Amino acid sequence: MESKKKANRQKKQDVNRRNFIKASAAVFTFTFLPRYMFGGRGYVAPSEKINIAIVGAGGQGRTNTKGLLQHKDAQIVAVCDVNESADYNRFYYKGMAGRKPVCDIVRKHNDAQGWGNLKVAEYLDFRDMFEKEKNNLDAVLIATPDHNHYIVAITAVQLKKHIYCEKPLCHSIYEIRKLTEAARQANVATQMGNQGHSGEGIRLTREWIQDGAIGDVYEVHGWSGASGGDWHGWTTKQPTETPSVPQGLNWDLWLGAVKKRPYHSAYHPYNWRGWWDFGTGAIGDMACHNLDPAFYALDLGQPTSVQASCSHVSNEVSPIASLTQFSFPARGKMPPVKMYWYDGGIMPPRPEELEPGRDLDGRGNGILLVGTKGKIMAAGWAGSPRIIPESKMRAYKRPPKTIARVPGHHRDWLNACKGGKSSSAHFDYAGPMTEVILLGALAQRLQNKKLNWDGKNMKVTNAPEADKYIHPQFHNGWTL
Repeated sequence: MESKKKANRQKKQDVNRRNFIKASAAVFTFTFLPRYMFGGRGYVAPSEKINIAIVGAGGQGRTNTKGLLQHKDAQIVAVCDVNESADYNRFYYKGMAGRKPVCDIVRKHNDAQGWGNLKVAEYLDFRDMFEKEKNNLDAVLIATPDHNHYIVAITAVQLKKHIYCEKPLCHSIYEIRKLTEAARQANVATQMGNQGHSGEGIRLTREWIQDGAIGDVYEVHGWSGASGGDWHGWTTKQPTETPSVPQGLNWDLWLGAVKKRPYHSAYHPYNWRGWWDFGTGAIGDMACHNLDPAFYALDLGQPTSVQASCSHVSNEVSPIASLTQFSFPARGKMPPVKMYWYDGGIMPPRPEELEPGRDLDGRGNGILLVGTKGKIMAAGWAGSPRIIPESKMRAYKRPPKTIARVPGHHRDWLNACKGGKSSSAHFDYAGPMTEVILLGALAQRLQNKKLNWDGKNMKVTNAPEADKYIHPQFHNGWTL
């Protein structure tokens, strides 16, 4: 009896299986479904994907694009750049970048994933892109030159799109303040591209300082081998030649809100960072990385004064080398802090605690925090911190890890875009820090003068000539 029941069950299963196969064959005779609809390992439902536009597809835009494409739920639907293509082989980025090369990267990625039906649109003007894609976009990643960060980002905020913006957050202090406040009001997910802020090192630094590992910190030294001369050479004036604009580049759109000047390769595609109208020099480029541990661990806030001494700086170009000093007041139980920034090959004095033959960390980028009971040294980008000398590091009993860790800089932002907690370098943190760093750039422009700073009102109280740099004038029909 039991064997008969078993045979009947088997017969029923065979019939059901045949019926299923027949039905499946009928469906697939007429319908070919794209691979992403089948699920499987790593599958992300279309409703869970974040539609992202890349604005600024140069070297760093290309790097960010490749980073985002590592995440299954990041879907790049538009690439916008005023330049069709540029050769970056002379620079550390290497290879080709620009609108078409970055679009090609996205399309090849989509094809490899079986998503060939997913289109990526190309745009020359970000305003056209926002107009045509506003109902399709969730977020935008901005990697234009510094001078165009604000005009793109404020447009994205007004459309309530999530924003990832490369450092420095904007080109001027007022732009940063206005963008930070607007993003907060719009309640969009934000992230600045100071990648080390999502790492382990910056969290260890804060935990150790809170644990009293080096006592009360009263002095900070941060440095970078980067130099304004890396971009503009030794010139201090605008070039006088007026070569033709390269094919595929819209020079007027590249200038954005900056007063018109003729195209020159001294500015584009790479060298803009050393020119004040477009970039913010070595300090704007690298201090957002290398001073980040001090702002995070010490809750520095706004300084009371800043002054700088520079080499080969002018009203046109950032310095070949500089030493910039910030003075911060006491914060609660924490003492006042003097913070020093060095670039262009200038380095801080060698700490006595360093063992013979041991150099300052970072291969030209790093930070040293000085406390009443010792010193912490770390490489650039908030790299792995060490108490010095190493014998003291080995003897230190590390405290528990109390600060939440994050799974990566892009991943942290993507999670925030999907309704998770704020990313680690959100604008309410990154904005105030970048304001201080751009105050240092301002001191370099007005070098050898101690500037007294009213951070709340964004005012240098003893130098009215600074105001034109804090509140820049926009041109070419753009408004601030």
